[in-house]
Amino acid sequence: TLRKPISQSSMADWASKNLNMHTQGIFRRRISISNMLSWNGGSIKKPMLITSNRTIKKEACEMFKLVQSYMGDRQTRMDRNHVALVTVTKCWSMQGLRDELYIQLIRQTTDNTCYRSLAWGWELMAISLAFFSPSPKFQSYLEGYIYRHLDSDENIAQRIKELADLKNKKNSKSRKKRKQNTEDEGLPISTYAKYCYRKLQKVAITGGKKGLRKPTVEEITHARNAILTPSLFGSSLEEIMLRQQNMYPGNKLPWVQTQLSQQVLALGGEQTEGIFRIPGDIDEVNALKLQVDQWRMPSSLSDPNIPASLLKLWYRELEEPVIPQQFYKECISNYENPDAAVAVVQLLPELNRLVLCYLIHFLQIFAQPSNVGRTKMDVNNLAMVMAPNCLRCQSDDPRVIFENTRKEMSFLRMLIVHLDTSFIKGLV
Repeated sequence: TLRKPISQSSMADWASKNLNMHTQGIFRRRISISNMLSWNGGSIKKPMLITSNRTIKKEACEMFKLVQSYMGDRQTRMDRNHVALVTVTKCWSMQGLRDELYIQLIRQTTDNTCYRSLAWGWELMAISLAFFSPSPKFQSYLEGYIYRHLDSDENIAQRIKELADLKNKKNSKSRKKRKQNTEDEGLPISTYAKYCYRKLQKVAITGGKKGLRKPTVEEITHARNAILTPSLFGSSLEEIMLRQQNMYPGNKLPWVQTQLSQQVLALGGEQTEGIFRIPGDIDEVNALKLQVDQWRMPSSLSDPNIPASLLKLWYRELEEPVIPQQFYKECISNYENPDAAVAVVQLLPELNRLVLCYLIHFLQIFAQPSNVGRTKMDVNNLAMVMAPNCLRCQSDDPRVIFENTRKEMSFLRMLIVHLDTSFIKGLV
C-alpha cells in the first residue's frame, strides 16, 4: 500500500519546484501557481512541467490539445475513443510525457465550470492509469490530488456554481447556459476518484501495460468500462472471488477459470492438435471475453482454441500472477528439484494454491500419452506455453529474462509431472 497522501502544503511546495511557470501579456508576467493549475480554455506554448527534452516540449503542447479535445473543450474530427488512443499511446511510448499528461489533467479538472468536461477529464485519467503509472517523483502529488476528491461531490457542485455565477453574472444568456452545465451529466466525480485511487495503488506496484504491442481501441474501451463494471480480467484473485460471492457463494475457485477449462474439454480440446499453442480467432476470443465478463458462457462455441486462448489470457492478465511475486525466486531456484518445486506450492496462499493446483490438474489431462499423440503437445510444450502465464520475471535485462524463461518452463514441468492434484477433482 502507498503511504498516506501528502498534505496540500507539501503539494504546493512540490508545484513551486517542478512547474514550468508560464507567462502572459506583452510584459510576460508570470502566471500564478493557482492559475497554472486551473482550467484553461486556450492552448499552451510550453510544457506544464520543467523539462530539457525538446521532443517532450513539442509533444506536451500537442497533447494539451488532445486533452481538451477528449474533454469536449476543443473541436476535433476524431471521435473520443481515437483521441484517447492517440493520447495514451504517446505517453505509453514516451515515458517523459506521462507526468505531463497527469498534471495537464489535474489542471483541466480544477475549477472547471462544465460538469461534463470535468467528468471526461477524470475519465481520461482513469483510462490512462490502466496503461502507465506516474513517475515515483510525481506519484505522491497525483495521489494527493485524487485523495482530495474521494468525497467531494457537494463541494465540486458548489464550486462550479460559484465560478459560473462569478464569470457570467453580467450575461443572463451565458448564465443560463452555464447553469445547465453544472447539472450532473453522469457519474459523480467521487466515483472516478475512488476508481483512480485504487488504480493508482495497483499500477504503482505492478506497473502499467507491458510488452511491445501498442494500446488498442478495444483496450481503451475496456479501461473505460472498468470504471463502473470491473472486469474478470486484470483483477486480483481475491477481487474475483469477492465479486462472485453473490452468484456462486459455495465456489472455492474462480468461476471464469473452471468454466473456460470445462469448455476446452467439452469441445474436445484434449484431442485437438496444437491446443494452447495455436491461437483462436481474435474476434471470436474478444466476443467470448465480453460475454464471460457478463458471467455468461455461450453454448454456440465449436472451436476449443477459443476458450483455450481466453483461459491463457485470464491467467496472463491477473493483477498478480497465480504464483505471487514473492515466491518467484524460490521457483526459479528449484526448477530441477521435484520435491522442492512441490514444496513451493504448499507455501502459497490458500486461494493461489487451489487455483494453481486446478491449472496443473487440467494440464495433466493433456499430458497423458494418449492425448499427446493427438495434440502434439507433450509436457515440455505445455510448460512452455503456460509458464509465462503463471510466473512473471520483473527484470528488464534481456539476458536475465532469457535465462529465467528456461527455468520458469522447467519449474512448471516439474509440477505437471510430480504434483499430486487428485484432491482437486470435482472442486469448483
